[in-house]
Amino acid sequence: MKISATVKKILSHYESDNPGTKANLARILMHGKLGGTGKMVILPVDQGFEHGPDRSFAMNPEAYDPHYHYELAIEAGLNAYAAPLGMIEAGADSFAGQIPTILKINSSNALHNGGTSPHQATTASVKDALRLGCSAIGFTIYPGSDAAFDMFEEIANIAEEAKAHGLAVVIWSYPRGGDLSKIGETAMDICAYATHIAAMLGAHIIKVKPPTQALENLENIKVYEKLKIPMNTLQERVEHIIKTAFDGRRIVVFSGGNAKGEEEIYNEIRQIYKGGANGSIIGRNTFQRPREEALKMLDNIIKIYQGK
Repeated sequence: MKISATVKKILSHYESDNPGTKANLARILMHGKLGGTGKMVILPVDQGFEHGPDRSFAMNPEAYDPHYHYELAIEAGLNAYAAPLGMIEAGADSFAGQIPTILKINSSNALHNGGTSPHQATTASVKDALRLGCSAIGFTIYPGSDAAFDMFEEIANIAEEAKAHGLAVVIWSYPRGGDLSKIGETAMDICAYATHIAAMLGAHIIKVKPPTQALENLENIKVYEKLKIPMNTLQERVEHIIKTAFDGRRIVVFSGGNAKGEEEIYNEIRQIYKGGANGSIIGRNTFQRPREEALKMLDNIIKIYQGK
């Protein structure tokens, strides 16, 4: 595998990592239609665990089959496929070596009301990721939750083990719980803080939601107003989020969010691309559509990240 100059530069930002971890990061960055560009599109399929199988797959029954998602990610030419243990295990042998995989090692579920203390159960391990040939582990944290410190300590220990065995670490950083309002979960200042926390916890790849123009924290509002931090457009907000990820020294990808129309998705991703993000991790907006429609959409998203 020849590594592009762009990817070499990205890898140089991870100064403490061993060759194994950098090799796995390179596999993700060099794979698929965006390979070598420093951009990535990842298919995440943890929604069955998070929201239930019928809310996730009934609108496209093919998607009940774990092989469907492997095939979709491979045929679309994506950088990686991310899923919980059972989904990865169900296709690990059939699709071995065909696409980098990310084992999502903790999950929540819609039957549990987290209240002010939303949390996730650890449902897989670093050993599972190694056994299944994964390139990375994925872990969700909820900054703002009354249980956030427990989650921080857990991922700190797991990340140490993962890196020691040459795996990359992806952190889903979703502010939630505590005193945060619903609007505050995607407020500009809170998303920026969540991004920085994930970087401080040692993430190689950080996944956050696209930030809105809202501001949540009073002390943050004073700073934004005094310094006139630009945030009128999504592009400006994404540029600031990248700044909080060690001034662009960490890979940041943005979630696709709830199901929405095609043009809304493309317009959002154009702004994310222009803001300098590394890419998108987009699930429901693709796999809930018929296969050919999903493949066309993913190809269009890839073209946006190719600057076309």
